[in-house]
Amino acid sequence: MQTAVLQAQLPRIGDPAPDFEADTTRGKIRLQDYRGSWLVLFSHPADFTPVCTTEFIAFAEIHEELRSRGVELLGLSIDSTSSHIAWVRNIEEKMGVKIPFPVIADSTREIATRYGMIHPGQSKTVTVRCLFVIDLNQVIRAMIYYPLSTGRNVHEVTRLVDALQATDYHGVSTPANWKPGDKVVVPAPSTQDMADRRLEEGFECKDWYLCLKSVSS
Repeated sequence: MQTAVLQAQLPRIGDPAPDFEADTTRGKIRLQDYRGSWLVLFSHPADFTPVCTTEFIAFAEIHEELRSRGVELLGLSIDSTSSHIAWVRNIEEKMGVKIPFPVIADSTREIATRYGMIHPGQSKTVTVRCLFVIDLNQVIRAMIYYPLSTGRNVHEVTRLVDALQATDYHGVSTPANWKPGDKVVVPAPSTQDMADRRLEEGFECKDWYLCLKSVSS
């Protein structure tokens, strides 16, 4: 029963992103403020910790790349706003990196609970490293979870965003290890007639069900 309750708290791909209003290092923010743009919402276990510090520096480095794709960044942990501000200032002073995105202070764990960010098998008190890609209509499009001990690869975040946006724009899928400029996967035929025609349509086909094509960026 306990497992079922925990699973029920986890949002799923395709679900509306759970709504929230929260205090952040940039003032009060609501999820609705991001409607019309993409959003990467990510959690970190705690301020003033080594792995989280490296992650914040890495996210700061891709901030403008994401902005150029119409994507905003928003961090979260259960630390207080004062702690967040002190840590962000420390990163700028000691590491020479300015953190350009807001950080949610979720001291009540309300948002962390709605997004299933607390995994008791890892910790009953802090969030694991969750990341949610939320689209223009505030639907969850992708989720990535990392344990407390493992820092994220932020370049996978930009690749994931690129793949999702290419999928939406071109009506295609992306193969393993896809990156912008690579060929994309044409939707599989849904009828026998479509399968028969597929090999004659000018795509790069491995077989009738796996065909690739180039798309403009």
